Amino acid sequence: MEATKRRTIQSSVSKLSSVSEQTRAAALAELRLISKHDADSRPIIVDAGAVPYLAETLYSDSHESQENAAATLLNLSIATREPLMATRGLLDAISHALRHHDTTTSSAAVQSSAATLYSLLIAEEAYRPIIGSKRDIVFSLIHIIRSPNSHPRSIKDSLKALFGISLYPMNRSTMISLGAIPALFSLIVKDSRLGIVEDATAVVAQVAGCEDAEEAMRKVSGVDVLADLLDPCTGSSERIKENAVAAMLNLTRCGGERAREEVAAVVAAAGKEGIMDVAENGTAKGRRKAEDLLKVVACGNGDSRFDYLIKRSE
Repeated sequence: MEATKRRTIQSSVSKLSSVSEQTRAAALAELRLISKHDADSRPIIVDAGAVPYLAETLYSDSHESQENAAATLLNLSIATREPLMATRGLLDAISHALRHHDTTTSSAAVQSSAATLYSLLIAEEAYRPIIGSKRDIVFSLIHIIRSPNSHPRSIKDSLKALFGISLYPMNRSTMISLGAIPALFSLIVKDSRLGIVEDATAVVAQVAGCEDAEEAMRKVSGVDVLADLLDPCTGSSERIKENAVAAMLNLTRCGGERAREEVAAVVAAAGKEGIMDVAENGTAKGRRKAEDLLKVVACGNGDSRFDYLIKRSE
Protein backbone atom coordinates (compact mmCIF):
# COMPACT_ATOMS: atom_id res chain seq x y z
CA MET A 1 0.00 0.00 0.00
CA GLU A 2 2.81 2.39 0.96
CA ALA A 3 4.73 1.56 -2.20
CA THR A 4 1.64 2.20 -4.33
CA LYS A 5 1.10 5.56 -2.65
CA ARG A 6 4.70 6.56 -3.31
CA ARG A 7 4.49 5.56 -6.96
CA THR A 8 1.26 7.53 -7.41
CA ILE A 9 2.74 10.63 -5.83
CA GLN A 10 6.01 10.32 -7.73
CA SER A 11 4.08 10.02 -10.97
CA SER A 12 2.05 13.15 -10.20
CA VAL A 13 5.13 15.16 -9.21
CA SER A 14 6.98 14.12 -12.37
CA LYS A 15 4.09 15.52 -14.42
CA LEU A 16 4.67 18.98 -12.91
CA SER A 17 7.61 19.39 -15.31
CA SER A 18 5.57 18.40 -18.36
CA VAL A 19 5.49 20.72 -21.37
CA SER A 20 1.74 20.20 -21.46
CA GLU A 21 -0.15 22.76 -19.43
CA GLN A 22 -3.12 20.42 -19.19
CA THR A 23 -0.95 17.66 -17.75
CA ARG A 24 0.58 20.01 -15.19
CA ALA A 25 -2.84 21.31 -14.20
CA ALA A 26 -4.20 17.81 -13.67
CA ALA A 27 -1.18 16.86 -11.56
CA LEU A 28 -1.55 19.98 -9.41
CA ALA A 29 -5.22 19.22 -8.78
CA GLU A 30 -4.37 15.64 -7.82
CA LEU A 31 -1.59 16.65 -5.42
CA ARG A 32 -3.88 19.19 -3.78
CA LEU A 33 -6.47 16.50 -3.06
CA ILE A 34 -3.91 13.97 -1.86
CA SER A 35 -2.22 16.46 0.48
CA LYS A 36 -5.59 17.56 1.86
CA HIS A 37 -7.06 14.15 2.61
CA ASP A 38 -3.97 12.09 3.44
CA ALA A 39 -1.69 13.65 6.06
CA ASP A 40 0.82 10.81 5.69
CA SER A 41 1.30 11.74 2.05
CA ARG A 42 2.71 15.19 2.78
CA PRO A 43 6.32 14.16 3.54
CA ILE A 44 6.24 11.88 0.51
CA ILE A 45 5.15 14.75 -1.73
CA VAL A 46 8.01 16.88 -0.40
CA ASP A 47 10.55 14.05 -0.77
CA ALA A 48 9.41 13.57 -4.37
CA GLY A 49 10.57 17.12 -5.14
CA ALA A 50 7.23 18.88 -5.53
CA VAL A 51 7.93 22.07 -3.58
CA PRO A 52 10.10 23.89 -6.18
CA TYR A 53 7.46 23.22 -8.85
CA LEU A 54 4.66 24.39 -6.54
CA ALA A 55 6.56 27.59 -5.76
CA GLU A 56 7.18 28.24 -9.45
CA THR A 57 3.48 27.77 -10.19
CA LEU A 58 2.62 30.75 -7.99
CA TYR A 59 3.98 32.86 -10.87
CA SER A 60 1.51 31.23 -13.29
CA ASP A 61 -1.13 33.23 -15.13
CA SER A 62 -3.65 30.46 -14.50
CA HIS A 63 -5.79 31.13 -11.45
CA GLU A 64 -6.67 27.46 -11.14
CA SER A 65 -3.01 26.44 -11.12
CA GLN A 66 -2.14 29.19 -8.63
CA GLU A 67 -4.91 28.07 -6.31
CA ASN A 68 -3.99 24.38 -6.45
CA ALA A 69 -0.30 25.10 -5.90
CA ALA A 70 -0.94 27.52 -3.01
CA ALA A 71 -3.42 25.17 -1.34
CA THR A 72 -0.98 22.27 -1.63
CA LEU A 73 1.80 24.36 -0.06
CA LEU A 74 -0.56 25.23 2.78
CA ASN A 75 -1.34 21.55 3.35
CA LEU A 76 2.36 20.68 3.28
CA SER A 77 3.20 23.46 5.75
CA ILE A 78 1.20 21.68 8.43
CA ALA A 79 3.66 18.80 8.66
CA THR A 80 6.74 19.55 6.57
CA ARG A 81 7.79 23.07 7.49
CA GLU A 82 11.55 22.71 7.42
CA PRO A 83 11.76 21.47 3.81
CA LEU A 84 9.50 24.33 2.74
CA MET A 85 11.65 26.97 4.41
CA ALA A 86 14.76 25.34 2.96
CA THR A 87 13.43 25.56 -0.59
CA ARG A 88 15.18 28.34 -2.42
CA GLY A 89 12.79 30.94 -3.77
CA LEU A 90 9.71 29.78 -1.85
CA LEU A 91 9.29 33.00 0.14
CA ASP A 92 9.91 35.04 -3.02
CA ALA A 93 7.14 33.10 -4.77
CA ILE A 94 4.75 33.67 -1.87
CA SER A 95 5.69 37.34 -1.91
CA HIS A 96 4.87 37.51 -5.62
CA ALA A 97 1.45 35.96 -5.03
CA LEU A 98 0.68 38.42 -2.23
CA ARG A 99 2.11 41.44 -4.03
CA HIS A 100 -0.20 40.92 -7.00
CA HIS A 101 -3.31 40.31 -4.90
CA ASP A 102 -5.26 42.99 -6.75
CA THR A 103 -4.10 42.12 -10.26
CA THR A 104 -2.93 38.69 -11.39
CA THR A 105 -3.25 36.51 -8.29
CA SER A 106 -6.60 34.94 -7.46
CA SER A 107 -8.15 35.60 -4.06
CA ALA A 108 -7.98 31.92 -3.16
CA ALA A 109 -4.24 31.79 -3.90
CA VAL A 110 -3.68 34.93 -1.84
CA GLN A 111 -5.55 33.40 1.08
CA SER A 112 -3.63 30.12 0.96
CA SER A 113 -0.31 31.96 0.62
CA ALA A 114 -1.01 34.12 3.67
CA ALA A 115 -2.26 31.09 5.59
CA THR A 116 0.95 29.23 4.72
CA LEU A 117 2.98 32.05 6.25
CA TYR A 118 0.84 31.91 9.39
CA SER A 119 1.33 28.13 9.61
CA LEU A 120 5.11 28.57 9.42
CA LEU A 121 5.23 31.54 11.81
CA ILE A 122 3.10 30.03 14.54
CA ALA A 123 4.81 26.67 14.54
CA GLU A 124 8.46 27.75 14.58
CA GLU A 125 9.84 30.80 16.40
CA ALA A 126 13.04 30.57 14.33
CA TYR A 127 11.11 31.42 11.16
CA ARG A 128 9.73 34.71 12.50
CA PRO A 129 12.86 36.83 12.01
CA ILE A 130 13.43 35.23 8.60
CA ILE A 131 9.96 35.97 7.26
CA GLY A 132 9.80 39.33 9.05
CA SER A 133 13.00 40.44 7.34
CA LYS A 134 11.25 40.14 3.97
CA ARG A 135 9.94 43.68 3.76
CA ASP A 136 8.12 42.93 0.51
CA ILE A 137 6.07 40.26 2.27
CA VAL A 138 5.23 42.54 5.21
CA PHE A 139 4.33 45.40 2.88
CA SER A 140 2.12 43.16 0.75
CA LEU A 141 0.21 41.85 3.77
CA ILE A 142 -0.37 45.41 4.97
CA HIS A 143 -1.49 46.46 1.50
CA ILE A 144 -4.01 43.61 1.44
CA ILE A 145 -5.66 44.65 4.70
CA ARG A 146 -5.66 48.28 3.54
CA SER A 147 -7.15 47.67 0.10
CA PRO A 148 -10.93 48.20 -0.20
CA ASN A 149 -11.06 45.54 -2.90
CA SER A 150 -9.57 42.74 -0.81
CA HIS A 151 -11.72 39.69 -0.14
CA PRO A 152 -12.69 39.38 3.57
CA ARG A 153 -10.96 35.99 3.77
CA SER A 154 -7.79 37.52 2.30
CA ILE A 155 -7.88 40.24 4.96
CA LYS A 156 -8.39 37.72 7.75
CA ASP A 157 -5.57 35.43 6.59
CA SER A 158 -3.26 38.42 6.12
CA LEU A 159 -4.03 39.63 9.65
CA LYS A 160 -3.14 36.20 11.01
CA ALA A 161 0.16 36.28 9.10
CA LEU A 162 0.90 39.77 10.43
CA PHE A 163 0.13 38.54 13.94
CA GLY A 164 2.68 35.76 13.49
CA ILE A 165 5.26 38.25 12.23
CA SER A 166 4.58 40.62 15.15
CA LEU A 167 5.35 37.91 17.70
CA TYR A 168 9.03 38.57 17.04
CA PRO A 169 9.74 41.94 18.71
CA MET A 170 12.33 43.08 16.18
CA ASN A 171 9.74 42.83 13.39
CA ARG A 172 7.41 45.39 14.96
CA SER A 173 9.37 48.48 13.95
CA THR A 174 9.44 47.20 10.37
CA MET A 175 5.68 46.78 10.42
CA ILE A 176 5.21 50.29 11.78
CA SER A 177 7.56 51.82 9.20
CA LEU A 178 5.55 50.14 6.43
CA GLY A 179 2.25 51.60 7.64
CA ALA A 180 0.77 48.79 9.72
CA ILE A 181 -0.80 50.96 12.42
CA PRO A 182 -2.95 53.24 10.22
CA ALA A 183 -4.01 50.20 8.18
CA LEU A 184 -4.99 48.27 11.30
CA PHE A 185 -6.89 51.15 12.89
CA SER A 186 -8.69 51.84 9.64
CA LEU A 187 -10.03 48.28 9.84
CA ILE A 188 -10.95 48.63 13.49
CA VAL A 189 -12.86 51.87 12.93
CA LYS A 190 -14.52 51.08 9.60
CA ASP A 191 -14.99 47.30 9.52
CA SER A 192 -18.01 45.89 11.34
CA ARG A 193 -17.06 42.23 10.92
CA LEU A 194 -16.38 40.88 14.39
CA GLY A 195 -13.69 38.37 13.44
CA ILE A 196 -11.69 40.90 11.46
CA VAL A 197 -11.80 43.50 14.25
CA GLU A 198 -10.73 40.84 16.74
CA ASP A 199 -7.76 39.84 14.59
CA ALA A 200 -6.81 43.46 13.89
CA THR A 201 -6.77 44.33 17.60
CA ALA A 202 -4.68 41.23 18.29
CA VAL A 203 -2.02 42.54 15.91
CA VAL A 204 -2.24 46.04 17.42
CA ALA A 205 -1.67 44.57 20.88
CA GLN A 206 1.61 43.05 19.70
CA VAL A 207 2.82 45.99 17.62
CA ALA A 208 2.15 48.38 20.52
CA GLY A 209 5.04 46.68 22.31
CA CYS A 210 7.58 48.74 20.39
CA GLU A 211 9.13 52.16 21.01
CA ASP A 212 8.11 53.33 17.55
CA ALA A 213 4.45 52.62 18.27
CA GLU A 214 3.87 55.72 20.42
CA GLU A 215 4.09 58.29 17.62
CA ALA A 216 2.27 56.11 15.10
CA MET A 217 -0.56 55.45 17.56
CA ARG A 218 -0.87 59.14 18.35
CA LYS A 219 -1.32 60.02 14.68
CA VAL A 220 -4.39 57.79 14.46
CA SER A 221 -5.75 58.62 17.94
CA GLY A 222 -5.12 54.98 18.74
CA VAL A 223 -5.57 55.18 22.52
CA ASP A 224 -8.94 56.89 22.11
CA VAL A 225 -10.06 54.18 19.69
CA LEU A 226 -8.93 51.44 22.08
CA ALA A 227 -10.79 53.11 24.94
CA ASP A 228 -13.93 53.28 22.79
CA LEU A 229 -13.69 49.52 22.24
CA LEU A 230 -13.92 49.06 26.01
CA ASP A 231 -17.17 51.03 26.17
CA PRO A 232 -20.11 48.61 26.65
CA CYS A 233 -22.09 50.62 24.10
CA THR A 234 -19.78 49.52 21.28
CA GLY A 235 -20.74 45.87 21.70
CA SER A 236 -17.14 44.68 21.53
CA SER A 237 -16.48 41.01 22.15
CA GLU A 238 -14.47 39.92 25.18
CA ARG A 239 -11.54 39.12 22.92
CA ILE A 240 -11.57 42.65 21.47
CA LYS A 241 -11.69 44.17 24.95
CA GLU A 242 -8.78 42.05 26.15
CA ASN A 243 -6.78 42.95 23.04
CA ALA A 244 -7.46 46.64 23.67
CA VAL A 245 -6.26 46.29 27.26
CA ALA A 246 -3.14 44.43 26.13
CA ALA A 247 -2.39 47.12 23.53
CA MET A 248 -2.65 49.96 26.05
CA LEU A 249 -0.56 48.04 28.58
CA ASN A 250 2.18 47.35 26.03
CA LEU A 251 2.13 50.98 24.96
CA THR A 252 2.66 52.16 28.55
CA ARG A 253 5.52 49.71 28.97
CA CYS A 254 7.35 50.51 25.73
CA GLY A 255 6.26 54.03 24.79
CA GLY A 256 7.86 56.01 27.59
CA GLU A 257 6.47 58.49 30.10
CA ARG A 258 4.51 60.46 27.53
CA ALA A 259 2.66 57.32 26.44
CA ARG A 260 1.86 56.40 30.05
CA GLU A 261 0.46 59.86 30.69
CA GLU A 262 -1.68 59.74 27.56
CA VAL A 263 -3.07 56.31 28.38
CA ALA A 264 -3.72 57.36 31.99
CA ALA A 265 -5.62 60.45 30.87
CA VAL A 266 -7.80 58.55 28.41
CA VAL A 267 -8.47 55.73 30.85
CA ALA A 268 -9.42 58.14 33.62
CA ALA A 269 -11.81 59.95 31.29
CA ALA A 270 -13.45 57.07 29.48
CA GLY A 271 -11.87 53.67 29.80
CA LYS A 272 -11.57 52.76 33.49
CA GLU A 273 -14.93 51.01 33.72
CA GLY A 274 -14.17 48.82 30.71
CA ILE A 275 -10.75 47.86 32.06
CA MET A 276 -12.22 46.96 35.45
CA ASP A 277 -14.81 44.82 33.68
CA VAL A 278 -12.01 42.87 32.00
CA ALA A 279 -10.18 42.63 35.32
CA GLU A 280 -13.27 41.08 36.91
CA ASN A 281 -14.73 38.99 34.08
CA GLY A 282 -12.01 38.33 31.52
CA THR A 283 -9.89 35.26 30.95
CA ALA A 284 -7.08 34.61 33.41
CA LYS A 285 -4.60 36.25 31.04
CA GLY A 286 -6.94 39.16 30.36
CA ARG A 287 -7.56 39.76 34.06
CA ARG A 288 -3.83 39.91 34.77
CA LYS A 289 -3.22 42.43 32.00
CA ALA A 290 -6.18 44.57 33.07
CA GLU A 291 -4.98 44.60 36.67
CA ASP A 292 -1.47 45.53 35.54
CA LEU A 293 -2.86 48.37 33.42
CA LEU A 294 -4.93 49.70 36.30
CA LYS A 295 -1.81 49.79 38.47
CA VAL A 296 0.16 51.60 35.77
CA VAL A 297 -2.45 54.33 35.24
CA ALA A 298 -3.35 54.50 38.96
CA CYS A 299 -6.74 56.11 38.42
CA GLY A 300 -8.70 54.82 41.40
CA ASN A 301 -9.71 58.13 42.93
CA GLY A 302 -11.31 56.39 45.89
CA ASP A 303 -13.17 53.81 43.80
CA SER A 304 -13.62 50.76 46.05
CA ARG A 305 -13.80 48.35 43.09
CA PHE A 306 -10.55 49.75 41.74
CA ASP A 307 -8.86 49.47 45.15
CA TYR A 308 -10.05 45.88 45.51
CA LEU A 309 -8.73 44.89 42.07
CA ILE A 310 -5.35 46.49 42.72
CA LYS A 311 -5.08 44.78 46.10
CA ARG A 312 -6.05 41.43 44.55
CA SER A 313 -3.29 41.70 41.96
CA GLU A 314 -0.55 42.41 44.51
